Amino acid sequence: MKTARLKKIQTAALILLVLSGLINYLDRSTLSIANSAVRADMDLSAAEMGLLLSAFSLPYAFAQLPMGALLDRLGARFTLGFGMLLWSVAQLAGGFVRTVNQFFVARMLLGVGEAPQFPAGAKVFSEWFAMKERGRPTGIFVASTTIAPALAPPLLTGLMFAFGWRGMFIIMGAIGILIAIAWYAIYRDRRDVQLTPEEIAYLDDGQPPDDRAMTSAEWRGLFRQRATWGMIFGFMGVIYMVWLYLTWLPAYLEQERGLPLATAGWVMSIPYLAGTFGQLSSGVLADHLLARGLKPINSRKLPLCIGLVCAAAFTVPAAYTASLTWAIAFISLAMYFVNLASGSAWALVSVAAPRRLVASLGSLQNFGGYLGGSLAPVVTGVIVDRTGSFVYALLIAAAVSLAGAIAYLLLVREPIIDLA
Repeated sequence: MKTARLKKIQTAALILLVLSGLINYLDRSTLSIANSAVRADMDLSAAEMGLLLSAFSLPYAFAQLPMGALLDRLGARFTLGFGMLLWSVAQLAGGFVRTVNQFFVARMLLGVGEAPQFPAGAKVFSEWFAMKERGRPTGIFVASTTIAPALAPPLLTGLMFAFGWRGMFIIMGAIGILIAIAWYAIYRDRRDVQLTPEEIAYLDDGQPPDDRAMTSAEWRGLFRQRATWGMIFGFMGVIYMVWLYLTWLPAYLEQERGLPLATAGWVMSIPYLAGTFGQLSSGVLADHLLARGLKPINSRKLPLCIGLVCAAAFTVPAAYTASLTWAIAFISLAMYFVNLASGSAWALVSVAAPRRLVASLGSLQNFGGYLGGSLAPVVTGVIVDRTGSFVYALLIAAAVSLAGAIAYLLLVREPIIDLA
C-alpha cells in the first residue's frame, strides 16, 4: 500500500522535475527565439547560426555517456543539482558574450550541464514509483519539453523586447540557479531514506529488493544488448525532428511563411501545445496498455512506433502545402505524434532495465538521440542557405523519423536482465 510519506515524496519529486524540465527547455529555446536578433548583431549566415545552435547538441550528446553512470552511482540529488547549477551559470554567461567563440563555449557548457536532466527523471521514477504507475508521471515530466517551447515564444520574446536578448539570457540563468538550489535542498535519493517493509514492497511490486550498485562490467555490458542499440538508433528519429522544430521553427515561420517575429511567437505556441498533449497521452496510454495485459516493453513500444510513423506522415504535407493554416495544422499533428513517441521512449527506459541501470540506459538512448539530433540545425541551415526553402529539411526529418520507428520495432524486444 502506498503510504502518505511515499505520496509526499512522489509529489515533491515530480514538481521539482517538471520545474527543472521547464527551465531546461526554456534555456535551450533562448537562442532560437533570439535567432534573428543574434544573427543581425553578430552578422551570421544561416549556416553559421546552424553551427551555433548545434554547439549545444554535441556536448550534450557525449556528456550522456558518463552521466548515466554518475547518476546510477552518485544519485540524482547531487548529479542533477550540479548539472542545473552548471547549465544555469552557462545560460547567464550567454548574456555577456562578445564574440561567436565565447558564445560557442557558453552553449557547449549549457549542453554538458543539461545532460543529466532526463536520465535523472528516469532514475527518480524507477526509485520512487511502482512499475504500474510510472507512465503517467513520466508523461507529465517529459511534457515540460513541449510546455516550455509553447511558453517560450510569448515569454522569451517579451523578455527580449523588454531587456534585449542579452538581458533575456541573464534573467533565465538566474532563475535556473534558484531552482538548482531548491532541488538539492528538498529531494532525497531512495538510498538516503529509511523505508518501511511495506513501502519497499509497494515500490518493488513485491519482488525482492535489489539495492546492488551498478558495476563497470554491467555498464559495458549494455553495449552488447540489441535493445540498447535499438534505443540508441531509434531515439535519433525522435530527437532529429524535435530539435529541427525547436531550433528552426521561429525562423521557418518568419522566412518561409512571412510572419513578423511577434506574430510568429504566438503561432509557434500552437504546435507545442499539441506536443504537450502528445507527451501527456504517452503516459496514460502506456499505463492503460500495461493494465490491459501487454508486456511492459510492448506497452511503451507500440505507441512509440505509431508516433514516429505518424509524425513522418504529417511532416510531408507540411513541407508542400501553400496554406499557412494547413502548414500549422500538419506541423501540430506531427508535433503531437513525435512527442507521443518521445514520452513513450522515456517510459520505455524505466521498464527496460533493472533499477540500478535505468539512468545508464536512459543516457545511452539520449546520447544516440542527440548525436543524430545535433545534425538537424546544421543540415537545415545548409539547406536553407542553398535552396532558400525548408522543404527538403522537413522531408529529411520525416525519413529519419521512419528509420527510428524501424529500429525500435526490430531491435527492442525484451528487457535487459542478464549482463553477466
